[in-house]
Amino acid sequence: MEIVSKSYLSIYGVISTYILNKALTRCNANVSFHIPDRIKEGYGINESIIRKAAEDNVDIIITCDNGISAIDQIRLAKELGLKVIVTDHHDIPFIEKEDGSREYIIPKGDCVVNPKRKDCNYPFKSLCGAGVAFKFIEELYREFNIPESEAIELLQYVAIAVVCDVVDLVDENRIMLKKGLELINNTNNIGLRALFKATGLEGKTINVYSLGFVIGPSINASGRLEQAIWALKLLMEENKELAEELADKLHELNKDRQELTKEGLEKAIEIIESNNMDKDKVLVVYLEDVHESIAGIIAGRIRERYNLPAIVLTKAHDGAKGSGRSIEEYNMYEELIKCKDILGKFGGHPMAAGMSIPRENIDEFRKRLNELTVLTDEDVIPKVSIDMALKLSEINYGLIDEISMLEPYGKGNSKPNFAVKNLIVRGARILGKDKNVLKLNLTDGSMFIDGIYFGNIEVFEEEVKNNYGEMEYMKLLDGNARTIKMDFVYYPEINEYMGNKKVQMVINNFRVSQ
Repeated sequence: MEIVSKSYLSIYGVISTYILNKALTRCNANVSFHIPDRIKEGYGINESIIRKAAEDNVDIIITCDNGISAIDQIRLAKELGLKVIVTDHHDIPFIEKEDGSREYIIPKGDCVVNPKRKDCNYPFKSLCGAGVAFKFIEELYREFNIPESEAIELLQYVAIAVVCDVVDLVDENRIMLKKGLELINNTNNIGLRALFKATGLEGKTINVYSLGFVIGPSINASGRLEQAIWALKLLMEENKELAEELADKLHELNKDRQELTKEGLEKAIEIIESNNMDKDKVLVVYLEDVHESIAGIIAGRIRERYNLPAIVLTKAHDGAKGSGRSIEEYNMYEELIKCKDILGKFGGHPMAAGMSIPRENIDEFRKRLNELTVLTDEDVIPKVSIDMALKLSEINYGLIDEISMLEPYGKGNSKPNFAVKNLIVRGARILGKDKNVLKLNLTDGSMFIDGIYFGNIEVFEEEVKNNYGEMEYMKLLDGNARTIKMDFVYYPEINEYMGNKKVQMVINNFRVSQ
């Protein structure tokens, strides 16, 4: 069997583009691809993409991680004689009728693959966009009698998307990530190896943190600030020197993105607090001068700071565009549907969404979301879940090894939280070039252990001073404190430095003992 038609990929995301392009080419398809420019073209498939494909005599358009909401665009594609395959994982759009029932709307593509379809019997509904694409590839390879092992090799790329799309790490997502991490740590991809080198990961174990906070953001940075084609070229590059040049460029871009994000977050906090918006249940912030591609990152940081759903909107050439990040108690996509008459395009799922809106509707949008919100005061209280109490005497290397079998951790499979009460805090040191790491010397009276905290050190300082006084805090910094008792939520790990191994606590939360 041979694919003889010209296929065209309209894809959101470099990883999805790469694996589908690689797979379709393996099946002898004549493939071209297009990743929409976020600024000029917006999110997902649009009319200009479709008309260009028709002009180029394309036979099939395949979407990935988008398309489920593109009702009008796919209708146009069909009118122009194109075949359309939609692969997506976002929630199915619906119309809510007067009686409260819902009519779900599926685009009229030739094939619409989405595990969230109500008529889809596939048992696992929480695949990411690249995961859905991988399932499509698996079936394609079966049809072409291509060994399953070749499809499995693609999981090293899917793993990046699983982490960066922040899907639940359960069921198939967990399996794909675990296998993907195994493969990526032994990858032969020249571009990935160059990126490991550029980001300081060469020779180190690639884990969930590496993917989510180093590799993924570096790949995404080109799509946010420049052209996503750079990251795609990196993955496809076979020349080591050219790959290293591209990797260095992406790494620098990511550093620029981090600085822009920091500046944007500071502006957002100033707007929220100077306008008493922190009294809202749903935060909607308009940042006119912020690059629209980092709106989602800033929204995520705002959500973390206030424990509230957050939407960040930025100026676009035809109004405003933005992204939202939610909390578990708030289905953002369904709440946006209540505002569809004042929005442009929108889509997403319970924890995240994207939208466009006329600028004159922003105030009404903020007002309506808060008036119609289902959130209660209880919902927005920050909560710390503890799996079990664990005394210092119960921590050992064997236990830590057993706990590590629960990895990889992430959304839906969180790292276990342990708790211990009434530890005496003997000493404290502030470390790191940015003075953002707190190292504590702790004891229960019979055993000593080091604790590491990467959170807001000023909050810790205030907690100690308010309860024990300035003098005792100074003793703490000198390593001579005796009276400070605190409770900790933590995770035990093995700290290895210059060949020496030592058990330590990674502290997530703390409070003064009652």
